[in-house]
Amino acid sequence: MFERILLAVDGSEHALHATRKAAELARLMKPVEFRIVVAYDPIPLYLGEPNMQIVITNRKGEAEEILNAAVKEVGAVPCEIHTEILEGDPASAILEIANVRKSDVIVMGSRGLGRLAGLLLGSTSQKVVSHAPCPVLIVR
Repeated sequence: MFERILLAVDGSEHALHATRKAAELARLMKPVEFRIVVAYDPIPLYLGEPNMQIVITNRKGEAEEILNAAVKEVGAVPCEIHTEILEGDPASAILEIANVRKSDVIVMGSRGLGRLAGLLLGSTSQKVVSHAPCPVLIVR
């Protein structure tokens, strides 16, 4: 049913729960592809050098840490794990990867907002749900 699973993570607690659920889904569905994506906001051009290079290095380092933690949390799945780090609006990057990689399902965490946590989705989750080319599993 789901041959290509796309897991989007950002290092949050909800993303950690989503990682566990995506791994369970992969063990049950035995997909041909399991892809983990970390997307970070674009770096403003006005920073100039050397500040821009410092921010790029820091953001990539943080993204790699998030990605490594997600791969470790996924553990053993019956397929190869692919990883990607993308710069850009996270929702747009997730949607683009889902389209390009022909994902069958997107798994990601939700993000509560203030006292209404649990009732509202975060802006990234909302945009992905609204525009995804495939089913989206939102995990709290």
